[in-house]
Amino acid sequence: MAGPARYPIPARVHRVEESIQRSRFVTSLARAPDADAAHAFVASVRDEFPDATHHCWAFVAGPPGSTAHMGMSDDGEPHGTAGRPMLTALLHSGVGEVVAVVTRYYGGVKLGTGGLSRAYSGGVTLALSSLPTDERVERAVVDVTVGYPDVDALQRMISDMDLPILDEAFAADVRYRIGVPVEDVEVVRRRIADLTRGAGTAEIVE
Repeated sequence: MAGPARYPIPARVHRVEESIQRSRFVTSLARAPDADAAHAFVASVRDEFPDATHHCWAFVAGPPGSTAHMGMSDDGEPHGTAGRPMLTALLHSGVGEVVAVVTRYYGGVKLGTGGLSRAYSGGVTLALSSLPTDERVERAVVDVTVGYPDVDALQRMISDMDLPILDEAFAADVRYRIGVPVEDVEVVRRRIADLTRGAGTAEIVE
């Protein structure tokens, strides 16, 4: 099942801190477009806080709620009290491509399994509530071919729709390779047909 064509992703690394029953919980969120990026961020947080008691983590490396590329770890906390509640918070957040690390400095007071679950999921929920996001737009790569008389009109359309130009070639005709938001591909095809009176083509590149 394909995910949404547009969705929020973390704009940058974001961090919140709480003190619960004398334990210090530092929650760090970052963008994770894939599992490798998620694991690299976990490693960077471990390096930043080498003396912490636990570094529990979870990630969703895909569209919001996607379970295809996810992971979690309790990192020594009782099984199911950290990674799973953190992952659940991420899956229900509406944010995609996100990794969370909760760094805990133990303060000497045991929280119990319920208290731990609330602390770890609560840290992620708190961080998500103030997370700065960007919009990720899924794009199709489209080759547009027009005759030279229509180049100016095509360039205006590309500028109006704010489409990135990936490549261009000038031969018998003019070809632009552009990135088009998936939901706008048919709009682009219609506009090319209109501005070239049916002579131009717009083909998705596999």
